[in-house]
Amino acid sequence: MMSRAKRGPVADWFWTIDRYLLAVFVLLMGIGMMMSFAASPAVAERLRYDSFHFVIRHAVFLVPSIAVMIGLSFLTPRQVRRTALIMLVAAIALMLIALFFGVEVKGSRRWINIGSFSLQPSEFMKPAFIVICAWLFSEHARQPEIPGNFFAMILFVIVAALLVAQPDLGQTILTSLVWSGMFFMAGVPWLWIGVLGGLGVVGFMTAYYMLPHVTGRVDRFLTGEGDTFQVDAARDAIMRGGFLGQGPGEGTVKRIIPDSHTDFIFAVMAEEFGIIFCMFIVLIFAFIVMRGLSHALKEKNDFQRFAIAGLVLQLGIQSMINIGVNLELLPAKGMTLPFISYGGSSMVAIAVTAGFILALTRYRPERRAQERSMFRVQESVAAE
Repeated sequence: MMSRAKRGPVADWFWTIDRYLLAVFVLLMGIGMMMSFAASPAVAERLRYDSFHFVIRHAVFLVPSIAVMIGLSFLTPRQVRRTALIMLVAAIALMLIALFFGVEVKGSRRWINIGSFSLQPSEFMKPAFIVICAWLFSEHARQPEIPGNFFAMILFVIVAALLVAQPDLGQTILTSLVWSGMFFMAGVPWLWIGVLGGLGVVGFMTAYYMLPHVTGRVDRFLTGEGDTFQVDAARDAIMRGGFLGQGPGEGTVKRIIPDSHTDFIFAVMAEEFGIIFCMFIVLIFAFIVMRGLSHALKEKNDFQRFAIAGLVLQLGIQSMINIGVNLELLPAKGMTLPFISYGGSSMVAIAVTAGFILALTRYRPERRAQERSMFRVQESVAAE
C-alpha cells in the first residue's frame, strides 16, 4: 500500500484515481478473458484454426489495452483534449482510407489490414469524437459568441456521413444517441431537440428503404421470417442456461452460433453461467454509468462534465444494444459487449474510453480549492 505522505506521479495517481471505476474495468477485462475460453474455441475449430486461436489473440490485445487504460488515466483534462484531437484527426483520415482501400467484409469497408491484424478506425473515433464535442459544447457555454455548438454539428455530420458510407448503421445510431445526449446537456432549446428527433426518424427511414441489409434485419426482427438462425440459437442458449447455467464449458448451443465470441457472447454467458450472472454483468455496466454521471453532476467544469457523461453513455448504450440484440429486443447488429467480446480494435478503443473516464474523474484538490475560492469571491461580490 502506498503512503499518502509519499509524493510522486504514481502515488498521486493512486490516491486521486476513482478506484471503484478502475476495479470494475479490470473486472470486465477479466470476465472477457474468461469468456474467450468459453466462447471462441468452437468458432476457431469451425474456421479451421487452432482451438485457442482467438483466446491467444484476445490475451495479446488485453496487455496493450490495460497499458493504454492506465497510461491515459495519468493525463490532465487538457492533455485528454489534445490526445483526443490527434486521435480524431487520425481516425477520420483512416476511415476515409478504409472506404477506398480497406478490406470489405460482409459488404462493409470498415477495416484496414496491418500485417496479421485488422484495424477498425471507427472504434477509436468514438471516444475522441465525444471528448472534442464536449470541448466544443463547453466553449459555447463559456462564451456564447464562440460557435461551438455549430462546429459540433458539423463534426457530427462528417462522422455520421463516414459511418453511413461504410455502411455501419449501428455505430451511426450509437454515435447519434451519445451526441444528442451531450447536446441536450449543453442546454439546447427544445425546438432543436424536436428538429434533431425528426431528422433521426427521417434518417432511419431513409436507411431502411435505401440499404438492403438494414431492410432485411429490421424485417426479420419484426416478422421473424428469413434467416434468423443466429438470433434463434442465441435465444435457445439463454433459455437452456436458466438461472444458474449449465456450468463452465458445458454449453452446447453456443457451438452453433457463428458469432458466439463477438456479438453473441452474452448468450454464451447465459447458457454456461445463467441469468443471475448476466444480471450481475448488467449491474456492472449500470454502475459505470451511474458512477460516471454522479461525477459529472458534481463537476463544475463544463468540459469535464460533458465529456464524462458522454463517455459513460457510450459504454452504457453500446452494452444495451449488444444485450438487446441477444435478447431479441433489438434488430441484429454487429456491436461488441465492451471489454468482454472478442475484437482487438474494440478492446483497445474501449480501453481508451475507460482511460479518458479515469483521467477526467480523478480528484484534483488544488483545482477544487481554486473553484471553491472563486465561488466565495462571487458570493461576496453578489452580497455587496
